[in-house]
Amino acid sequence: MATSRAVPNLAFRRLRGQHSPAEFAAAVRRAAREIGEQVACDARYIGRVEAGEIRCPNYAYERVFLHMFPGLGLADLGFSARETVRGRRQAVPAGAAPPATITTRNDEESDVLRRAFMTSGSATLAAASLGLGGPAVAIPAPRGTHRIGETEVRAVEEAVRRIRLLDDRHGADGLYKVAAQPLRTAYALLDTGTMGRRSTEDRLHAGAGELSLSVGWLAHDSGRHEDARSHYAEALATARVAGNAALEAHAFCNTSFLARDTGRYREAVRAAQAGLRAARPLDSARLQSLLSLREAGAWAGLGDRSACEQALGRAHGFFDRGPADGDPEWMSFFGEPEREALEAQCWSALGEWGRAARHAHRATVLQNPHFARNLALYRAHLAKDLAYAGRLDEAAVEARRVADSMEGIASARIRGMLAETNRVLASR
Repeated sequence: MATSRAVPNLAFRRLRGQHSPAEFAAAVRRAAREIGEQVACDARYIGRVEAGEIRCPNYAYERVFLHMFPGLGLADLGFSARETVRGRRQAVPAGAAPPATITTRNDEESDVLRRAFMTSGSATLAAASLGLGGPAVAIPAPRGTHRIGETEVRAVEEAVRRIRLLDDRHGADGLYKVAAQPLRTAYALLDTGTMGRRSTEDRLHAGAGELSLSVGWLAHDSGRHEDARSHYAEALATARVAGNAALEAHAFCNTSFLARDTGRYREAVRAAQAGLRAARPLDSARLQSLLSLREAGAWAGLGDRSACEQALGRAHGFFDRGPADGDPEWMSFFGEPEREALEAQCWSALGEWGRAARHAHRATVLQNPHFARNLALYRAHLAKDLAYAGRLDEAAVEARRVADSMEGIASARIRGMLAETNRVLASR
């Protein structure tokens, strides 16, 4: 059977002009923020587009590209029509039943994983259907003295992106156990594989660490706190071994969040401060803003209003410096809605429910509805704050909105907040 070769996308290459792939990727991320989209664009993604590996972008990238180049369509950008790309949803005639399984994976999210799986003599496949159909992530398992190269490293990096995408859309409950398998495979590659280049080893360490943090977050959000603690510690150890400051800052950020959620507020303060130290050499004021918000939340948990306000002031100062090319890819969720939501949590911990509700409401207004899980989370916070503030009718309305929006979203965190809100409503 003949194998079709990727055709280089020369039109897209011309649009890049004199910019390097990294510079153009940064421009894509900036354009995404302008229209409220969140895309994880880097130089490798641009390279894959130009090489013709990505025949049609997903809908988020499509909106960003059309915003960047007004008046041009996908064909002008060198892409194929969506309906001609394999793996797309097929049209269903009126009155006909849909296919038993509909694959909705985006081409750029699946091609590398598919090739890695198909070309590996022994592969580990984790299937996270969640109504999406098909395999979610696949990482080639190590085979004896097999040399680790671009295929394996890219598969790990794509697994991280895929898991984050599924979590954004559906929450953590149904995904955690599935995601643990590719994590074990990633660390098996580190333990048994032979590295070709130091850069390959560094990328694999970073990818495995980020995957550990992603799986840890799934455990965290689904109420498996000891599992989350273990995964975060594993990521921190990986960061230390690899000398990766960005991964270390991320690990401390998540560790602080978990410690605050489980009532270990002084540990949360120390972890946030350690994350800030790790982040100093990095070109990311937004990362420092998020870590400062983590610290503020921990101080609020301790009831120290003064220290909380100081940390909030630093967080606002860092945030106002704006985004930068050095912002980590995993921070795509951190925009104005998340900042407002985290500040709302500070005021609720200090018992200032009206002030908390104002910030929570702003988070719901600013959040892009595409990110259903986050929007449900912010509304659940708002409902709880309104209930404690004595605004019972408004709280009940928001709680109903959250409950009505939970189809396809599995999050123990959101369910827990709804239960707390209902208890408050029932007691008043």
